Amino acid sequence: MWQSSPPGSIYDYIRVASFSIGPDGLIEQWSRRAAGLFGVAAHEAVGKDPVEAFLPGEVRREGHRRVGEVLDGKEWTGLVPFRMPGEGGAHGLAEIYVMPSETATGRRAAVCIVVDVRALRRIETDLAASQAIFGQSPFGFVLFGTDLTVVRANERFATVFGGRADDHRGRTVGDYLTGTEADRLTATLERVLETGNSVTDLQLVGTPPGDTERRHWSMNLYRVHSGSGRPIGIAGLATDVTRRHTAAREAASARRNLALLNEAGARIGNSLDLETTARELLDVAVPVFCDLASVDLYQALLTGDETVPGSWSPLSQEAVGGSAELRRVAFASAVSDALPHARSSSDSGPPGGGTAPPALGSVHRYPFGSPCAVALRTGRVEEVPGDDRGFVQSTLAVPMVAHDTVVGLVRFSRTKGSEPFDARDRALATELAARAAVCIDNARLYRREHERALILQRSLLPPGDPEAAGLDIACRYLPGNTANEVGGDWFDVIELPGHRTALVVGDVMGRGLRAAVAMGELRTAVRTLALLDLEPAEVLSALDEVARGLGTPGAASAPGGGGAQWPARAARKSREADLSEVYLATCVYAVYDPVTRRCTFANAGHLPPVVVEPGEAALLLDVPPGMPLGVGGEPFEEVEVELKEGALLALYTDGLVESRDHPLDEGLAALRKALTEPAQPLEDVCDRVLGSLHTRHGEDDIALLMARIQGLPTEAVGDWRLPREPRSVGRARELARGQLTSWGLDDLVDTTELLVSELVTNALRYGEGEIRLRLLRDRTLVCEVWDAGLVQPRRRRARDTDEGGRGLQLVGLLSAAWGARRTPRGKTVWFELPLPDGRPAAERSVEELLSMF
Repeated sequence: MWQSSPPGSIYDYIRVASFSIGPDGLIEQWSRRAAGLFGVAAHEAVGKDPVEAFLPGEVRREGHRRVGEVLDGKEWTGLVPFRMPGEGGAHGLAEIYVMPSETATGRRAAVCIVVDVRALRRIETDLAASQAIFGQSPFGFVLFGTDLTVVRANERFATVFGGRADDHRGRTVGDYLTGTEADRLTATLERVLETGNSVTDLQLVGTPPGDTERRHWSMNLYRVHSGSGRPIGIAGLATDVTRRHTAAREAASARRNLALLNEAGARIGNSLDLETTARELLDVAVPVFCDLASVDLYQALLTGDETVPGSWSPLSQEAVGGSAELRRVAFASAVSDALPHARSSSDSGPPGGGTAPPALGSVHRYPFGSPCAVALRTGRVEEVPGDDRGFVQSTLAVPMVAHDTVVGLVRFSRTKGSEPFDARDRALATELAARAAVCIDNARLYRREHERALILQRSLLPPGDPEAAGLDIACRYLPGNTANEVGGDWFDVIELPGHRTALVVGDVMGRGLRAAVAMGELRTAVRTLALLDLEPAEVLSALDEVARGLGTPGAASAPGGGGAQWPARAARKSREADLSEVYLATCVYAVYDPVTRRCTFANAGHLPPVVVEPGEAALLLDVPPGMPLGVGGEPFEEVEVELKEGALLALYTDGLVESRDHPLDEGLAALRKALTEPAQPLEDVCDRVLGSLHTRHGEDDIALLMARIQGLPTEAVGDWRLPREPRSVGRARELARGQLTSWGLDDLVDTTELLVSELVTNALRYGEGEIRLRLLRDRTLVCEVWDAGLVQPRRRRARDTDEGGRGLQLVGLLSAAWGARRTPRGKTVWFELPLPDGRPAAERSVEELLSMF
């Protein structure tokens, strides 16, 4: 019976054997289990004395006595040490139950049942350990049978799901979980039971009985076998990981927030445009942080008003009209059917009633007591409750604060179905709004500085398209500093007496605002010197003194007297001036006379001008390059060139032809090649030059001034020489009258005769040598009277008793402009009259007429 025990019987776990002893005290029968227990085959054991064969020597006497008692009919049971046969046999301890028996002939024998005590002790230990682990485990322990019902559960499991541990016997998965979670656990149990593959960290979600909080469990499942290897069930170890999930969710939220802030730092503020920065904020926030969002900025900030009404004061809000005016500059939504912005019932619509949200780009106000107005007024985050009728669950109204100033408001909204905002979300929303606010404020400051820089730059360059007599002019300016669009290069077109024109191009070494300021001072000095009508070399010499004084603390930026005073001023520079910053600049100054088509050049370390005459290749003019302005010590030379009609003159700065990628010679050659077709419109020529040269714009400023030569026609010039005698005054009037009549300027005859008479008379009285009269007609009428005297005329106020001395007062009153300039052989006194436009001349006031007397 023992040898054919069914699987799962107790004999699979304990070691039980039997043998019998004959009347002679020797082994008569030896079972297979005995052979397995003692390690001795039946043919080796049968016929042997069991005491001599298996018991140690010290207990053999007692063994023989006990065997004798049993053969006398007495039962016995006890613990008996034994050893395996052979010298190397192992020792063990067996519990033996000896029962007397009789043979067929009636003789006494015995049947012995042997149990290995070591196997029993192991089972006892295993049961105790199993009970300790199962009962004392801090984890929920459950054993499912093969029918997937609970066979056993420990107390920890019962504390979670209620009742006593024994109450859970016979329950199924459906008693603990519902829906998809129950189906998922059932399928997993079936798979483990079928395959024997264990499952670790199976995540389950459910609600314990009598509890409303959803819990998370991690469950490990493995198949349990009997001693014979037969599956008898599935063991499950469940751990409550709700806190871990909460911590993981919080950690994930923290990581998301950090990632969001990192993305905000990378994406917000890439543009210095207010609206673009607002859109960048919403691109980061939607849909990662919220479902809907909008940005409102103060209208005053967008219009450039310096007084943004965003300080934290009730005065910044109007109690009647609500908040100050705001403009909606950005809106984003992750909800397909969302309005431009959902508005809750507690944040009412625009003035006049209604709940329609502000349209993108519209100007609006928030009611004074609304959460949004409170947020703007106090600088604190306010929560706007959702509307039961709408789909918005909650909204955060976050003021955008930069440098203790509120510049606008951002609204973050979450729709129903999303998690509501918590304290961490409020902090994140505040941080996002603050970062965007700083960028928006920086954009505002940049725009303000940029506008100021543009105003500065425009004030330093000729307004519009410069015009000059006998010249068709086109120009281009590209600042290398694209951040504020100002630089140290400049060009200028200055009208000089006699329809002459000064063309100037210069380059202050350096970039940015400092170079622009130095350039402005030099440009102002050039214009001041041009009014003195000095020769080009003299202009550059005086300008060199000005440049050397720019780095001196308290130095004047423009000359305050004659050229002879500046070297003396330079000699008196203090030791601080020697250590101060030096401003260096290059400049080319040219004076063009449209009557003679001659141009006089002087160069201060600048690149040579380019001249392209009709049918000829472009030519670099050989103008001696003097030292740059600010170096001093060397005189400047002049070169006079006669230019043909239709010739093209180009003045430029080094940013056009010089680059890190190629030497200067290649740039000059490319410029000459780009000017091979000068007959095209001058504006097209400028564009072709800038488009064909590899200027690498951004490395340096670029200034380009181009002029096409168009000399005054012969019929527009009247030129006469008069002897030094009184009758020349009348002759001058006759010549002027005849010339004006031929030009069709009869309206100017009387005034011109009067003023010509005054100038020729002064030349006879105070001048020397031959007198020259010249009339020039272009956009205005210019009259010049030349003589060899060096004494410059000076206008003075005549006394009431004086009979003369009012001639220059008369010239100043009746002309548009007048003046005097030195010439190589004397001086020239001139006046200018505007050409008639068909309207009657303005009547002189009594005060103006009396001022001549």
